[in-house]
Amino acid sequence: MAKPTFENALARLEQLTGELEGGDLSLDASLKKFDEGIKLVAFCNKNLTEVRAKVELLLTKDGQLESVPFNEIDHGDQDISE
Repeated sequence: MAKPTFENALARLEQLTGELEGGDLSLDASLKKFDEGIKLVAFCNKNLTEVRAKVELLLTKDGQLESVPFNEIDHGDQDISE
């Protein structure tokens, strides 16, 4: 079985949310889907934490290396949303 990706987990979470909001499931089926969703949320949170750590950039400041989170860097007029 292939390792799940963040995108696949997020898509499955959206699917589960729709199924649970539909209200057509039995209590047992709802509980199973809820449990699956909780596991997917944990997987996504772990991935986001790992990615956040990788995004930190090393910058030189006064001859010392300083770790600066990506979102605190001045990017000027660059559009970094792409």
